[in-house]
Amino acid sequence: MNRLLITLLVTGGVASYAQAAEPVQYNMVSLSAEAHRQVVNDEATATLYIESNDANAANLSDLLNRTTADALRQAKAYAPVKAWVAGNSVFPVYTPKNKPDGWRGRAEIRLQSTDFKALAGLISKLQSTMQLADLNFDLSTASREHIETELIDEAVRAFHSRADVVAHSLSATHYKLVSMNVNTQGGVRYQPQMMAKSFAMAASAPVSEPPMESGQSQVTVGINGTVQVE
Repeated sequence: MNRLLITLLVTGGVASYAQAAEPVQYNMVSLSAEAHRQVVNDEATATLYIESNDANAANLSDLLNRTTADALRQAKAYAPVKAWVAGNSVFPVYTPKNKPDGWRGRAEIRLQSTDFKALAGLISKLQSTMQLADLNFDLSTASREHIETELIDEAVRAFHSRADVVAHSLSATHYKLVSMNVNTQGGVRYQPQMMAKSFAMAASAPVSEPPMESGQSQVTVGINGTVQVE
């Protein structure tokens, strides 16, 4: 008798839980849509460096410090350009027989600006004492956010357009949006990149300004979500 009562109670509890659960939803369709745009890059970032060897670590550190400090001082005359130290290190050098053979050091500064003319002029000036490691182009944060905002609207409209097609194909009178996710990404950058030469340039040698062909970036906004056709 007790066993029968327990079985009935458990069965009744399961039935109550099933009634309280959410009703099963039918005719759910997952969709995705994207909006793309090719945009001219409006920001450039350059890395310049000095690399040298010395038998005395202190002398080497002094050279690196003076060179980078002077570069930052000169950069202050170019108001549109942001400049900062990107790295400074001194490390021991060893012979093939693992014996100490002096010190080697490298210091880097990074320059960033949306004013390509000012940046090119500063790079040219600093290359009398430093070398250009790379020059990259991209979209500024402000430009990227502005374009993404415009693309979100386009992507949402594309999503709803696809939902209309699906509803029509299923002979439904309308659909209801259940969920939607918005994804932004920079996409592929199409740009030239300048690499440093492998040899040191004489300090007195004049250096022309680097070409500032910025290329383009593809900005993409993706929408994925679920609709219920009715």
